[in-house]
Amino acid sequence: MAKKEIYPIYEKMSRDDLDKRIKYIEKMVKVLDRLKFVRYRYKGYSVEDSCERVGISKMMGYTWQKRWNRDGYVGLIPRYSGGRPSKLNQQQKEELQIILKQGVELTTVEIKDLIEEKYGVAYSLKQIRVIVKDLKSS
Repeated sequence: MAKKEIYPIYEKMSRDDLDKRIKYIEKMVKVLDRLKFVRYRYKGYSVEDSCERVGISKMMGYTWQKRWNRDGYVGLIPRYSGGRPSKLNQQQKEELQIILKQGVELTTVEIKDLIEEKYGVAYSLKQIRVIVKDLKSS
């Protein structure tokens, strides 16, 4: 029997909003590393030394420096959006996660067929494996 929580967590925002906020902050952490690189360059460190201090390759350092020189701060903001949005919404993922945790072992093909039948969404077998791995880790 599960122990009753003494201090429950209140949902102050939706899970989608929480995920968006996390992605935004992760993106800003990458900008922080790039700004540190620029600061080291301002202090007179070589590109090689600055790269070593930030933990990046020399080639990446030159790329960041080129972007900084051309566009300033804006040039350091990552240019990718984090990939294609999922075909399944958060509620569908949660439903699928519950199905997968019911103890019945399903093959990748069976899960693929289940998703197509239940949600009308087609995925490759490779993507099904990625989804299942992601759902099991969360």
